[in-house]
Amino acid sequence: MAVKRDYYDVLGLSKGADAAAVKKAYRKLAKKYHPDMNPDNAEAERKFKEVTEAYNVLSDPEKRKLYDQFGHAAFDETGAGSGPYGGAYRQAYSGPGGGYREYHFEGGNMDDMFQDIFGDIFHHDTSGSFGGSGFGGGSSRSGSSRSGGFGSGFYGDFGGNFRTKGSDLTAEVTVSFDEAAFGCDKIIHLQDPGSAGGAVQSLKVHIPAGIDSGKSVRLRGKGMPGANGGENGDLLLKVQVTAKPGYERKGMDVYTTVYIPFTTAVFGGEAVVNTLYGNVLCRIKEGTQAGSKIRLRGKGIVSVKDPAVHGDQYVTVQIQVPRYLSPAAKQKLKEYEALCAGKEKTA
Repeated sequence: MAVKRDYYDVLGLSKGADAAAVKKAYRKLAKKYHPDMNPDNAEAERKFKEVTEAYNVLSDPEKRKLYDQFGHAAFDETGAGSGPYGGAYRQAYSGPGGGYREYHFEGGNMDDMFQDIFGDIFHHDTSGSFGGSGFGGGSSRSGSSRSGGFGSGFYGDFGGNFRTKGSDLTAEVTVSFDEAAFGCDKIIHLQDPGSAGGAVQSLKVHIPAGIDSGKSVRLRGKGMPGANGGENGDLLLKVQVTAKPGYERKGMDVYTTVYIPFTTAVFGGEAVVNTLYGNVLCRIKEGTQAGSKIRLRGKGIVSVKDPAVHGDQYVTVQIQVPRYLSPAAKQKLKEYEALCAGKEKTA
């Protein structure tokens, strides 16, 4: 069994540190190593447990006095029944996935401590427990039990009844380019994870306007059911957007191409451009070159966050070269070619 580190060393303190210094050191280290800040990091979880254990002892004047006198032996499980706290000081639980957890519920107001350290990460309710993800210490007061959670959706109380949030589920939904651009309602069919027979349930899902391929829509409470009264998990619906011929999307901007006659490029004129919002008549300048771009402001994709904001449409101009010419047309072009060659010679 590994030898425990000195509690003062764990918190980086000297033995003469006052209560304020103990609290300050713990706040810093608890925030650094908290599992919510270090998901799937076993080493951080171990250190979090270590600093929490040290704080529980050093923040309590009576326990600190015993520790200063007897060291770890004052709280060793081998002293259960003979020491001042014995094995009752600790509670162990093999959590989801078989991971070992050790929680220390005694000493100090842990609710206030964690609210102070992590602020809005935890949402304190009137029952004295922290909802959502996070850690909640519990203590028994006036015969009532207060419960809290540790990690993502993990809750416990002194009775050993641990409730867990259900796992999140993932699925995919395919929408067209226009449905993603303007939003739509889709009916999806999924097996109900809460039913014994795996019954198929139909869900109406709103796809917000402006969503891009690869983004997800969260359906709260539609995942796996929780255990021991824990809340259900969520369903993360990943969106796949099909292509639209002639259109390319980059973020909120749309890119298209317009083909104009050779004569329009030479003399200028007008060209009809297709947009997501209908056709637009664009002016073509005289002498327009192939590859020139026209910017149509506000004709792109709407912002998911702000419906008043739109991207732009960028139109690339391509010149149509005639494949077939009448003899008269060919003669005119030959004359034009000769005129241009004559100008080059005189120049």
